[in-house]
Amino acid sequence: MAWVLRLPFSRLAVSVSLSFALFSVPLLDFHPTSLTPKKLLRPFAAVENLTGGPPSIPNAPAVFAVPCALHKLPVCFRSSLDSRESPVDCDNINNYRTLLSIITGCLATVFACTWVSVHPNVPPPGLGLLALSWRRFCLMLVAVVAPELMVGFAARQFLDARWFSKEYGVSRTHGFFFTMGGFVARRGHHPIVTQNQLELYPEYLVDIRSLREEDIADKSKGDAISKSVAVIQGLWFTMQCLARVHQHIPLTQLEVSTLAFQFVSIFIWLLWWNKPLDVQRPILIGPGDEFVKDTAQHATLLQTIGVAGDALILGDFPKFNPISCTSVPSFWSTHGHHKRTTHVVCIIIQSLVGAIFGAIHCATWNAFFPSTHEMWMCRSCSFMIAAIPVVLALAYLPLRVFSGPQNWAVCSICILYYVAVPFYLGARVVLIVLPFTTLRSLQPGAFVDVDWNMYIPHLGL
Repeated sequence: MAWVLRLPFSRLAVSVSLSFALFSVPLLDFHPTSLTPKKLLRPFAAVENLTGGPPSIPNAPAVFAVPCALHKLPVCFRSSLDSRESPVDCDNINNYRTLLSIITGCLATVFACTWVSVHPNVPPPGLGLLALSWRRFCLMLVAVVAPELMVGFAARQFLDARWFSKEYGVSRTHGFFFTMGGFVARRGHHPIVTQNQLELYPEYLVDIRSLREEDIADKSKGDAISKSVAVIQGLWFTMQCLARVHQHIPLTQLEVSTLAFQFVSIFIWLLWWNKPLDVQRPILIGPGDEFVKDTAQHATLLQTIGVAGDALILGDFPKFNPISCTSVPSFWSTHGHHKRTTHVVCIIIQSLVGAIFGAIHCATWNAFFPSTHEMWMCRSCSFMIAAIPVVLALAYLPLRVFSGPQNWAVCSICILYYVAVPFYLGARVVLIVLPFTTLRSLQPGAFVDVDWNMYIPHLGL
């Protein structure tokens, strides 16, 4: 090699080849995955044929070591980019995506699944913008940590609204507005949310029936179009994930977690489709003054969380009295004679959704992880969040179906609940943090974008 470099023509050939390798990639269109070994080593083929081996120049500048090091890269770097069924054009930067696009796409979908899809009950009167935002943020936090609880809450209100619609001959929107604390008595300013109140004061039911569905829907901050936009955003993300699986392109842990949230949000949107969104002021019904000073007790979210697991998991509020409050709790649903049968249905739906939510996380069982510890943490936590809701449901349902449970059975369920819930919460926190930590070391194939052209019918020439 040394005697070849002494020839003027050889020196010129090496200089031209190195210059072409260093400046063939435009600086303005630089992309991390565009620096493939094939692209950088293409100009060195002539040098290799001339010298009989890879370019290795003694006493050469440090910049010459870059293409020489790329020549020794493992073959797996190149094969991972060719994992899809159809060939990829490596010269087109549109075939790749960046880490920022992965994070922003997932966070936007999670925001739509938690913040936008949550339909809170009517808040207490007199709350400011900061208090209303904090109240909704707490609901979003519950939807992130335990999304199946939000599905159970939506299922209870859906069944209550359907029962109210059939029982009193009104629309389902009337039923949702009734169960969310939207009807408030003028005299006393307490919510009308129980069947006993309607039976004791028939004038309340007369006023409810006199309201048109359009008048109640006008209270909502969202319509079918705005809800459809959020649903389309989630469906588009789901299509991207399915296309990546079909084309054998790796999915990141963050995308799998987002896909699980999107699955849960579909149930929430369907169950709450007719529920008015973000209503801040109720409709006053019955005789009395139009304005009553707010002196009654508020049922806040902290009060809701404080009643063990009855409010969040079961939707039971044994100590709530609507006569002494000006609003309903955040997870309130109507209490009536129909609750005995619908309660069991809600528990089954809640546990099944929780199990499927965990099963989606288990799809990353054999995925790539930066370390072995992270792999086993993801596997164990995914298994726990898939199994714990089913175990709690199987242990609790016999107590609701069969009357007269024994004291030892109730104590056993309570012990199982207080042991399983901390493990569940810990597993959820791990599965929230772990997808972000794994972003530090991704497979090269994770940056490859979906080739949508293969799904478009065309004639191959």
